[in-house]
Amino acid sequence: MTLGLRLLRDGPVSDAHNLLLLASRTLRTTDAARSREAGVHASLAAWSGGDRAGYLAALDALCPPVVAPDGGPEAEDGHDPVEAFWRAYRDGMHSTLHGDFDRANALLGPVLNVLKTRQEASRLLSAGTIALMLGDLAAARQVLGLALATARSDPAPTFLPRILEHLAYAELREGRYHQARVHAEAGLEAAAEHPQSNVTAGLSAVLALAASIAGDPSVVAMHAQSALQIAHAHGLSQARTLAEWARARADLGHGNPEHAAARLAPLVRAGPRQGHFGLWMMAVPCYIEAAVLAGHDVDADVEHLIGQYARWASLGADPQAPAVVLRCRAMVAGDERSEDLFTAALARHEKVDSPYEHARTHLAYGMWLRRRRRPVEARTQLRRAVMGFDQCGADVWTEQADAELRAAGETLTAVPTPRSGTGPPTSLTPQQLRIAHSVARGATNREVARQLSISTRTVEYHLRNIFTQLGVRSRVALARHLEPDLPPVRTGGRLPSGGRLP
Repeated sequence: MTLGLRLLRDGPVSDAHNLLLLASRTLRTTDAARSREAGVHASLAAWSGGDRAGYLAALDALCPPVVAPDGGPEAEDGHDPVEAFWRAYRDGMHSTLHGDFDRANALLGPVLNVLKTRQEASRLLSAGTIALMLGDLAAARQVLGLALATARSDPAPTFLPRILEHLAYAELREGRYHQARVHAEAGLEAAAEHPQSNVTAGLSAVLALAASIAGDPSVVAMHAQSALQIAHAHGLSQARTLAEWARARADLGHGNPEHAAARLAPLVRAGPRQGHFGLWMMAVPCYIEAAVLAGHDVDADVEHLIGQYARWASLGADPQAPAVVLRCRAMVAGDERSEDLFTAALARHEKVDSPYEHARTHLAYGMWLRRRRRPVEARTQLRRAVMGFDQCGADVWTEQADAELRAAGETLTAVPTPRSGTGPPTSLTPQQLRIAHSVARGATNREVARQLSISTRTVEYHLRNIFTQLGVRSRVALARHLEPDLPPVRTGGRLPSGGRLP
């Protein structure tokens, strides 16, 4: 069992699964508690490796059915609360994997409540994982936040990196990209103190996903490559799926839908390279959008994928999915149906707090309207897209939506023209404007990051772009350009990596 646990942290997870499952079965009659501990870890190994059959086998090892002396099934003892707990956990997880979320909620709700009452990091981590499986993202963030506080108070915070990984992933699912990045970066620091390469891969994949909507492509590539290097060596299907999705989403956000579609096609279609059995479905909308923007024909396979995604969305595992289904259908429908579908999608978005996906739908609808020579209506949708992306820190998409808005005949916000009249007006995104004016008034990079709840790296990235667009080479020159009536700016702040800011 010890070797299996070590491999779960730092080795091939298929080997970890086999060793832990064997330990669970061996210990079944001599030490039920340790047997179940091994079974739980075997299920984690199978999940990380994308082994659906192995995951179900590990669940069954937690609470195997009792066989009567005559060979028939024996009635389970309903008076033993421990047995009842593990049966509910086993059957609830089975129901989740088979898409029966009503039964899963009924079975796992009491399990979740029991685990929440145990003020132990490992139990709270398990509770957060259950909430994630059920699609209750608010509960997942709450429980994992408590798990994080509990782990940080432990003299030997063994579970800290894994808790941070799960918390960052929950925040990603809710569209809280800044928080996800902060927690994933903290997780990497914790994992470095207690080497856990498989957790490092998961955290790197989360960082790649966060950067794919709010960072430089080189940052996405760096984190994705870090995740994939470990994922390929250790068979980590979950990390591989997230990292590949991040690379594709960066391609799409930076205007390269052809590359995005090529990356995502094997991930979402049946075959040996299909993504993780519990995650690949979430990448389908990104693939549909990339394929449409790349000009691919809407064939039977695309319609089939949308149908699969619609069935998954109807199960209730993701509260924003029903609106996203309508957006996907709108993008591939004929003109006579698209507008009604976009309108219906926006109405569904209003019922769920999902600013990123909501903004994606405004952007898709605005682009559709602009390409049909309806610029006035397009501008309404594109303004809302810009504001929505800016709200959730999706800087890559803010810039894309702002470019569409300008193409539709409007510039959202312009930087004031220099008083000398030496250059044309230069347009910056709303986020860049906030950063530029804060720096012009003397704020350091760290102060700007704290004010806007972003990382100093993101501030540095934007400053490099701001300097390039405005044609200035120093913070003093930036202040003269934007705030000529203010006293001279105090210099300071961290230099952008590779940049040249005094």
